[in-house]
Amino acid sequence: MSLKEQVVRIAGKFTDSVRIGNGLEQRDLSPVGWWAHDQAVQRLKDSFEAVPTGERVRLAKKTSNLFRGRDTESAGLDASGLGGVVAVDPVENTADVQGMCTYEDLVDVLLPHGLAPTVTPQLKTITLGGAVTGMGVESSSFRNGLPHEAVLEMDVLTGTGEVVTCSPTQNLDLYRGFPNSYGSLGYAVRIKVRVEKVMPFVELRHVRFGDVGKLTEVLALIAEGKAYDGERVDYLDGVVFSLDECYLVLGKGTDETGPVSDYTRDQSYYRSIQHPDGILRDRLTIRDYLWRWDIDWFWCNRAFGAQNPTVRALWPRDLLRSSFYWKIIGWDRKFDIADRLEARAGRPARERVVQDIEVTPQNLPEFLTWFFTTCEIQPVWLCPIRLADGVELLAGTTEVLDSQEATKNPWPLYPLTPGDTWVNVGFWSSVPVDLMGADAPEGAFNREIEEVVSGLGGHKSLYSEAFYSPEKFAELYGGDLPQKLKSVYDPDGRFPGLYEKTVKWH
Repeated sequence: MSLKEQVVRIAGKFTDSVRIGNGLEQRDLSPVGWWAHDQAVQRLKDSFEAVPTGERVRLAKKTSNLFRGRDTESAGLDASGLGGVVAVDPVENTADVQGMCTYEDLVDVLLPHGLAPTVTPQLKTITLGGAVTGMGVESSSFRNGLPHEAVLEMDVLTGTGEVVTCSPTQNLDLYRGFPNSYGSLGYAVRIKVRVEKVMPFVELRHVRFGDVGKLTEVLALIAEGKAYDGERVDYLDGVVFSLDECYLVLGKGTDETGPVSDYTRDQSYYRSIQHPDGILRDRLTIRDYLWRWDIDWFWCNRAFGAQNPTVRALWPRDLLRSSFYWKIIGWDRKFDIADRLEARAGRPARERVVQDIEVTPQNLPEFLTWFFTTCEIQPVWLCPIRLADGVELLAGTTEVLDSQEATKNPWPLYPLTPGDTWVNVGFWSSVPVDLMGADAPEGAFNREIEEVVSGLGGHKSLYSEAFYSPEKFAELYGGDLPQKLKSVYDPDGRFPGLYEKTVKWH
């Protein structure tokens, strides 16, 4: 048996039921249909009813894209059969999707119709329900907003055991309060979403800048104008390697055939962006574009050696994907591998720094300057966000949300405002635990990030570790609205509260 065959065999023992493969295999992904969906929802409700009153519940699932601890003591609900697409309407450009359907499966169902989600988060195993309740951004977010803005109607299993349908015309407070609630109000079992027509290829322009100030200026203009140098821009994100080497990546859908790149081979996608000056062009199929970051987990798989040419030659193509890297992270957490290696080398343990923060363009250069002069983490990802064009404020009658709040933000648990551009900055690495001083508290650098971002009027996503005080958390994430919503939809506390679930120290 060759060394490469041994790698495949060993890896296969650890993949469980997690789908592997980078689109190389043929699979039947026909919609599951309404009858099968109704049966799956009934099983979920039955499993909820079987849990004694007063006990907490959670979805029983094998995978997660959260970088903080998950509650494993509460009773797991039977979510089997809730991981597919129910139906697609290619005339109306809508899809009814089960809450635990991964974006990978959703994309593979939609693309044969020439359709794709309005926003496709970067990692294949993110679920639609997870993105709606926990946020998600990608390079179409400067024109389509966030995943929940495409939701037309949603069925949610609430803490009362009922499945409640919400939309802009019914149960509006749940519809507006569900985004960024992270399962504290319930779990989405069916989501009807708008989808959009896409071209089969994406043409890319990698535009290099010599300073973050100029990059930010151009980014803000493109986010509003949707064009650059006379060409339409359909997709927009960026990568900052240093304060004097940074790039915007501009994508445009096209049906023009021609050669395309494949980054499951020798080169990593993010390295292909780098060039000495000006503009570098590239082309990808639409599917490969949507999953360009999943192949190397942006750039984080370099920690596993997967970007070393020798290792990459042995690494099976099907395992160049985030779901397999999550398995490696699981092994590290179980056996404390990384800290043991650091100790053996005579170095201090490391503090995990996995965050996505948002600041406005006027504050982006200041944040990047602070970040790159304070730590050695590089590169970082940039993704502009604007609430979707043409989305009206949802100021209808609600039980919980008042009209004053509706005038500020249609999604009150997450602080974005209509007409404003925000820039998501993603960085996923670690620093020495003594970076902020030998006597620094646990999570010291993450705490400092929160302080700096808050001082710049920003905030961050809650999928990873957070250290906010209750007062600061309330200031950033809806005040007393999370508890007001919970009193209606989870009055007996069957799910953890939002602060309890997302903040490490409380």
